[in-house]
Amino acid sequence: MALLVAAGVQAAVPSSFDALWRLTRSPSRALAAALESWFCESDLREGKAWASQGSNFVWALECEREPQLVVDEQAPRKMRRIPGTHLWYATGQLQTGRVHAFEYRIEGKPFGGKADVPAFGPYSYLKPGAAPGRLSKKFTHRSQVYPDMECSYWVYAPAAYDGAQPAAVMIWQDGEVLVPRELPSRAQIVFDNLTHEGKIPVMVHILISPGLVGGRRIRSEQYDEVSDRYARFLLEEILPAVGAGYRLRTDGYSRALAGDSSGGICAFNAAWHRPEEFSRVLSRIGSFTSIQWKPGRMDGGNIYPFWVRKAPRKNLRVWLQDGAGDLENEHGSWPAQNLAMANALKLMEYDFHFSWGEGGHSRNSGHVELAEEMVWLWRDYNPARTGQEFRMDPAERGRPFYRIRGLNRK
Repeated sequence: MALLVAAGVQAAVPSSFDALWRLTRSPSRALAAALESWFCESDLREGKAWASQGSNFVWALECEREPQLVVDEQAPRKMRRIPGTHLWYATGQLQTGRVHAFEYRIEGKPFGGKADVPAFGPYSYLKPGAAPGRLSKKFTHRSQVYPDMECSYWVYAPAAYDGAQPAAVMIWQDGEVLVPRELPSRAQIVFDNLTHEGKIPVMVHILISPGLVGGRRIRSEQYDEVSDRYARFLLEEILPAVGAGYRLRTDGYSRALAGDSSGGICAFNAAWHRPEEFSRVLSRIGSFTSIQWKPGRMDGGNIYPFWVRKAPRKNLRVWLQDGAGDLENEHGSWPAQNLAMANALKLMEYDFHFSWGEGGHSRNSGHVELAEEMVWLWRDYNPARTGQEFRMDPAERGRPFYRIRGLNRK
């Protein structure tokens, strides 16, 4: 074991991150016990142990030799050793609203670490006066649009929803990710804070999982298929089912779609085919690639950058997010395709925003900027209206197209 905890020191998990943070002020045996309880043993040994709240971060590592901590490829940082143990730790403050990467250097060699570590901002922690919303039980739906398919979904409504007026609607693909109130997404908390401050309208969130046919997951068939079938599934089945228990707006102006990876292209695809029904799109690390391309029978999502350029502009508002470390495989290049999508939307003067970073194929970049995404997507929403012509931000018109100015090798 890494720790030689003195008698009388209880290895109880700290009651909160704040309690752990206070213990890091000095390298005591109490801190050693707390770190051993807070982190799993394998993460400590493999160099993957970290914890955070807001900008405050704690890293811990079990190692016989002195390690150094490297965060975001910056200069190495010294770590503190807890006397009588092989446990080292460091603390620091990192920028919120983005992801970070860290690793260790032991005798000059890299060890352990993680990429896409989220640093959540203030809207990801419940603010004073903001009441928690209500998450429904899990519902099971059997589809007709997708024969023999069953899927699960949940409904999240903010505390301000009382059913007196129909609410706006946002549908989240891979919605099971948002079901836990805290990690990994903290999305429910963001919804509560933004609704409380009036920065987004009162809306009902539908958290829907990919379906199963005979126990086989058909996520890619649903999400990556370039057709109107998923839009019909939502319009003919899911929205009526949820509408039986909640009062929902029925205008496309008041409906948004969101998703990550294949769920991201799914959100765009459904809105592209039915823009009169879904006008707002949040696509994060979207799979605008050839996953469901069937030569001679069906286009793949890789066609979208070209389709957007050639088709008449549709009335959509679109937030795209991706990172330079995203996937590269037989289906295509996620970073290149998202860059192409951003340029296509710009060329056709869509109301769009492109969030670009260094992250990989991880939901965390989207999770940490969720508040910004939601405010942008729902800005200037007026519940007295049922439509709006979305126009490109005038500031975007004078900006250049996205270009790849450098490569990761010479």
